[in-house]
Amino acid sequence: MENTSALWTFYSSHPSSSFLRPFWNSSTTSSSIPSPPPADSVIFPNVAYTAAELVIAFLSTIGNLLVCAAVGLNRKLRTVTNYFLVSLAVADICVGTIAIPCAILTDIGLPRQNLYLCLLMLSVLIMFTQSSIFSLLAVAVERYVAIFMPLRYQVLMTPRNAVLVILATWLLAFLIGLVPLMGWHKTPPDSGYCFFVLVVDMTYMVYFNFFACVLTPLLIMFLIYAQIFLTVKRQVRRIASEQSSRAEGQAKMAARMRREMKTATSLFLVLFLFTVCWIPLHIINCFLLLCPRCPVPLELLLAAIILSHANSAVNPFLYAYTMTAFRDTFKAIFLCCRTMGDTEGSNVAGVGDRGGPTARNTHQT
Repeated sequence: MENTSALWTFYSSHPSSSFLRPFWNSSTTSSSIPSPPPADSVIFPNVAYTAAELVIAFLSTIGNLLVCAAVGLNRKLRTVTNYFLVSLAVADICVGTIAIPCAILTDIGLPRQNLYLCLLMLSVLIMFTQSSIFSLLAVAVERYVAIFMPLRYQVLMTPRNAVLVILATWLLAFLIGLVPLMGWHKTPPDSGYCFFVLVVDMTYMVYFNFFACVLTPLLIMFLIYAQIFLTVKRQVRRIASEQSSRAEGQAKMAARMRREMKTATSLFLVLFLFTVCWIPLHIINCFLLLCPRCPVPLELLLAAIILSHANSAVNPFLYAYTMTAFRDTFKAIFLCCRTMGDTEGSNVAGVGDRGGPTARNTHQT
């Protein structure tokens, strides 16, 4: 969401762009920030962009609610790892229900003449994105403990500790997202329009949010998974090459290592897709700050914005594709809903047919 209004910055370096052309101040050619539009002007939403955002919001909300329901209904899925995935799903639900609607509003400069509400709306996606990163980091650390400290795993990774970690990560994410509201922002334009680059300081977005709060945790996670993959692969090879009388024990250990490798691979894909979806938009932010004269194609910027928000909708599909327990639980939920729908339909048909099955069944009972 914080980047949908980066379109405003884009248009400043592309004065030939459609409806914002009358608002450019030709005397400010050295800056990528345009003069704000007149207070009485009307800014129309981008229909294609808005439609895409609404589709993503719907898929993100429904898909991640399904993830939460699966963990709640299936006891086998109530693991520490999946608690962190539920936290990630909740963040994605908030993106679909709160952040994307805020993004659509701020894309046309709303709310007006209310700086603190504007800053709050511009900050919510930063909060939820940061919570997602911390949830992914918690998953990576949990997998690290499971593989490298298996004897201490049961003590360290209890459900209670997982809940405490989740609460701490959400609190820290909200504090990071609220930094602009605490004072690190620009002086708002006189027109009162709520555009991101006219209100939020881009140095906060690049140096603090991206370099410190996004890029650093991502690098730590990639290093953790690299060490996990190398260690598990080395152990599997060692077990396969050893000739021991305890062949059954070696086989069980090898099977466990393969399961750990499969789980780590699935979770790494979640991290990889998050990185692929979000890094392009952060790179564009860096260009906007460090190279204001650098041209940014409109199609590229729109694609980056949509891609970043689309990440909130892809994880349920990834779980269904790579994790058997999630896939089976999703199927059970769909079959249950279908069965309930068929049952309700049969009851309605039976009530409407006076001489039909319902009357006979009642008589027999």
